[in-house]
Parts: sequence; C-alpha cells; structure tokens
Amino acid sequence: MATGIETNSTVISLNEVGVCYINPGERIRSIKEYTIRFLQRRIEKKKFWALRDINLEVKAGEMFGLIGQNGAGKSTLVKLVARVLQPTLGRVIVRGNVAPLLEFGAGFHPELTGRENIYLNGALLGFSRKEMDLKFERIVDFAELWEFIEAPLRTYSSGMWARLGFAVATDVKPDILIVDEVFSVGDEAFQRKSAHRMQSFRELGATTIIVSHSMTTIEDMCHRVAWIHHGQLMAIGEPTKVIGLYRQSQV
Repeated sequence: MATGIETNSTVISLNEVGVCYINPGERIRSIKEYTIRFLQRRIEKKKFWALRDINLEVKAGEMFGLIGQNGAGKSTLVKLVARVLQPTLGRVIVRGNVAPLLEFGAGFHPELTGRENIYLNGALLGFSRKEMDLKFERIVDFAELWEFIEAPLRTYSSGMWARLGFAVATDVKPDILIVDEVFSVGDEAFQRKSAHRMQSFRELGATTIIVSHSMTTIEDMCHRVAWIHHGQLMAIGEPTKVIGLYRQSQV
C-alpha cells in the first residue's frame, strides 16, 4: 500500500457541510457606482448555496465517484477535500496528503518551455529542484514530449498541454488523489494511458475521488458513487444502483 493509513479507516469526512456564495443582486458598472451604493447601503446581495447538508465518508483505498449535472456542486465538493476552499457550515476532515488534479497545467506559463514548466509546476506542488531532477525523465517519457520539451508551451496543442500537466501532477504517490474530469482531455490513446495510471494508484492503495460525466468510467473504476444535484446529496452507494437513479432523473 502506498500510504501508512490503515485500510478501511475513514480518511475523508464531511459533516453537515454547506458552501454559500454571495453574489451581487444587480449589475454595478463602476467602482464609483459601487462606492455610492455602499455608502447609501443600497447594495443588494443574493446568497447561492453551492452545497447544503452534505454528509459522507470515504474510506482509505476507496475509489469514490462523484456524478451530477454541470453546476451541481461536484467541483465545489472536491475543492473542500483539496483544502482550497473552506465550508460555510459544517466540518471537513481529511487525513493524509492530497494531490488534486482540478485543472491540468494551472501553474504553466505559455512563454516558458516544457522543461521550464515542469520545474515551475513541480515547485508549485511543493517539490524541490533535486526532487524534480529525479522526476524529469519519467515525466517527459510518460507525456511522450521529448521532441517538444525545449519549445515554449504556446506552441503546444491542447492535447500536448494536457499530457504534460497530467504527467507532472501524477508523478507522485499521494494518500488521496482527486481527479476532476481527467478522462475528458487528450486523445483516445492518452485517455487510456491516464486510466491505466489511475488503476495503478488503485492497486497501490491510494484513496481516489473521481469526478466524471462518463458513467462507464465511473462504473468500471469506482467502489461507491455519490450523486449530487443542485448542491444536495441525492444518493450514495454501489455504482450501478446510483447511476441508474441518476439516469432515471434525466428522462
């Protein structure tokens, strides 16, 4: 197993969790208008609950899927687990280090070369120069980008960008891996390759949360699934059953 966390112990726990965003009630066209409205106490604000009353637990070594329509709250939930967002209500407990694949190449710079971006992204993920020296060849091998590694990223296709981002982010053995729509980027060969790497994480015992619109991927890879709808947990359990309920709701 890849971690020191005991199998079947709870590594992710959300208790009565809610996330509320506050948006302006009407469009304000300038800072001057905002200042006048603020002084006159005429700024209208609307509350939007991205998540509400969420209760769930994920066990060590579990492959856990999240499904639901766009805007349902799935990405908000994984941002809570990744510790990049704090809940408005409730409590989120996460045990272990988390590697979030929320957006490939989020730290990449288009004017820097592939090589330079590997080291930059590695630094953002908390790795030292020496650690990245050891990782570099593995990353480029996996991304299959030796021919382009000295070229600036602005010359890369979207598929090449995705391959490099995935290779950097997954060259690690995390306690918890979060994958948000990883299987929707790159060509078919890359998707198969990324799926194989995900399977290797599963075999190593890493806990994995997968967000995907591909029901086939969720059903094939996950032990359990949660269906989120308009910020609320509609069902949680065995993949075939939960996916069936989700599909029925779409009819």
